[in-house]
Amino acid sequence: MNLTGEMLIGQKAVKGSRDPIHAINPATNERLEPGYAGGTQADVENACQLAWEAFDRYRETSLEDRATFLETIADEIEALGDALVERAVAESGLPQARIQGERGRTCGQLRLFAKTVRAGEWLDVRVDPAMPDRQPMPRADLRQRHIALGPVVVFGASNFPLAFSVAGGDTASALAAGCPVIVKAHAAHPGTGELVGRAIQAAVKKCGLPEGVFSLMFGSGREVGTALVSDERIKAAGFTGSRSGGIALWKAAQSRPEPIPFYAEMSSINPVFLLPAALKARGEEMGKAFVGSLNMGAGQFCTNPGLVIAIKGPELDVFIKAAGEAVKESSAQTMLTPGIFEAYENGVKSLQDSGKAQEVARGQKGESPNQCQTGLFKTSAQDFLASHALQDEVFGSTSLVVECADEAELKKVAEHLEGQLTATLQMDDADLDAARKLLPTLERKAGRILVNGWPTGVEVCDAMVHGGPFPATSDSRTTSVGTAAIFRFLRPVCYQDLPEGLLPDAIKNDNPLKLRRLLDGKREK
Repeated sequence: MNLTGEMLIGQKAVKGSRDPIHAINPATNERLEPGYAGGTQADVENACQLAWEAFDRYRETSLEDRATFLETIADEIEALGDALVERAVAESGLPQARIQGERGRTCGQLRLFAKTVRAGEWLDVRVDPAMPDRQPMPRADLRQRHIALGPVVVFGASNFPLAFSVAGGDTASALAAGCPVIVKAHAAHPGTGELVGRAIQAAVKKCGLPEGVFSLMFGSGREVGTALVSDERIKAAGFTGSRSGGIALWKAAQSRPEPIPFYAEMSSINPVFLLPAALKARGEEMGKAFVGSLNMGAGQFCTNPGLVIAIKGPELDVFIKAAGEAVKESSAQTMLTPGIFEAYENGVKSLQDSGKAQEVARGQKGESPNQCQTGLFKTSAQDFLASHALQDEVFGSTSLVVECADEAELKKVAEHLEGQLTATLQMDDADLDAARKLLPTLERKAGRILVNGWPTGVEVCDAMVHGGPFPATSDSRTTSVGTAAIFRFLRPVCYQDLPEGLLPDAIKNDNPLKLRRLLDGKREK
């Protein structure tokens, strides 16, 4: 498939008229063609109107038709073959195997949502039949189901050009809920975005759906994104990116005459707590394993372990020594964009210049552009608590070890942390009491708590939570990964005393969809 540099608005390919963006191959700093000219306010209006016109029809598609649509998107993405992998590698600097795996995850989550849609449990049907003879007052016939919110804007992420981008988790869950989607493609990988966008566009046509179910837009700066979030026809948005970008768009979403849900994943340093018995038993082993997680994808994962917290002593010294040696052996890796590399270098320099963080080790320097040099630093709990600069996320493979005087100070550091996507406990059986004391704090601070694992590597499944208190996300009640993500784009509606002929299939008396309903307070089998 030839790349054209065009936006996809409904079933049309539209050439933008604003300044074009070009992807940069971060491994070479080579500018990639074609350029992608940005959209205008008129383009935003067109895409939003098409989405609005498609909404009522699309949200009432049958469960089978919607599930088939999601599966067709996956099929169309796979049909792109090597062209998609090659372009994504060129635009991201990520290795081919990583992109192939990410393509599998993208298609896998689309098919998982298809399965979820068919099951229909997300409709959360509740039926309380009329009780005309109830005393002292009769009860009306009351029935509840969930419906889609409306058209949704999705912002592609830089660090996952497939799995968190045009057909990623936000798009998949919104489409599963019955919401048309307009994607604002990330400027770092517009060619990858166009390829995947055309696959979705083809699936819309194959499945006979309204063209406004999907559109793809480009734009430099925040003009297009702000215009989309501000449009009255848009009813929710999903974002993965920087804290500054997320907060700016969140403010736009909340300052509308009708504020809308804005689901932003922004900043997380994902603390790892090394508890005493585990540290004594396997400190060296943990040090090596920690660096393996730290280096994954050049540290450009939302769940990268950017902070290690433990009680100071010879056992922690063993961990730090082993981790430092592993860091020194770490090869440099190409980062996603020149801008991300520059931000990483500035973050490391901030640690170096703080006067409060001692450098433990640095990895090997790169010989090519935009290569991340792994870093490990340490500081005292007292300095960490006193310095906001030490608590900032460094997006890349650098981490900070916080040395605590005792268990009380370790707990104090935990309480001081901002909201996180993950918190990890490295522990043995002898650490159960210490872990039990920490657990309530970690439950308040993080969306996912791990024991004796490493936070990188997010499983796409029913039970996954990829979210957390601010600033990890803008709404800690939700997840952006896993089938529960569908609930971000739904709301409940109650139907009182509607005649059978007006009832949606999900809440009809004879239950034609064969759903497990809550009927008069009892769950049907």
